[in-house]
Amino acid sequence: MRHFIPLPGNEALATELARLASASLGSLETRHFPDGESYIRLLDDVAGKDVDFVCTLARPDNQILRLIFAAETARELGAKSVRLIAPYLAYMRQDRRFQDGESISSTHFAKLLSRSFDSVITIDPHLHRIADLAEIFSIPARVEHAAPLLANWIKNNVKNALVVGPDSESEQWVKAVAQRAGAEQLVLTKKRLGDHDVEISIPDLSRFQRKIPVLVDDIISSGRTMIETAEALIAHGFPKPYILTVHALFSSATYWQLNQLATDIVSTDSVPHETSRIGIAELLL
Repeated sequence: MRHFIPLPGNEALATELARLASASLGSLETRHFPDGESYIRLLDDVAGKDVDFVCTLARPDNQILRLIFAAETARELGAKSVRLIAPYLAYMRQDRRFQDGESISSTHFAKLLSRSFDSVITIDPHLHRIADLAEIFSIPARVEHAAPLLANWIKNNVKNALVVGPDSESEQWVKAVAQRAGAEQLVLTKKRLGDHDVEISIPDLSRFQRKIPVLVDDIISSGRTMIETAEALIAHGFPKPYILTVHALFSSATYWQLNQLATDIVSTDSVPHETSRIGIAELLL
């Protein structure tokens, strides 16, 4: 019997998962002691159940101890299995040592989760040099892809779309989304000048002038890449673009800046945000 338990902030997704799976929905009691330590209590009997903790791991440092404590407690109380459903999986970016002494945090984070869970499910982890999560996880790690959902949104909402990727890292995304949406595609070139500064190179776009640009990427955090790309396209005579992403990690300031440049901003609900209009629950069952 499956039993879905949301960590704080994940209640809506857990409720939808339980509904789709005709499963039970549990809950946690969690608070902080005066010294800042976390209190965790499972409010349901989990003995003999397959327990799924639902927790998107955006801004993970505020969540990870509660998640680990909850998983270990479920195991102690007799859960048949303990699985993590993490639509956004954090700490996948740092997968090598670029400077002496740096932590390869993707490996350490995977080891931490592997010790407390029997398996993990995620959507489009932000991988660079890791080809498969099996390289760093010692438990089954299932990856689902949201590109078809983004493509369907474009097909239903944007006529004459040009799917644009801001850099070579987005090329696989752009190709998958554009092909399914039946749209033309374009991948630009990005030069990173620092953590918050980028430079976008724009080729000759004359043959695309009648197209409606749709900027697509798997994740938006600082937003500089999308901001620079949108500004460059507008400067070349295009209308304000649509901006689509799977994982909306941007701050309120970044969102405000993007909103000035976009016709619309749409994300999945892998990270709850006011732009979340594409549901991903069915991918996670």
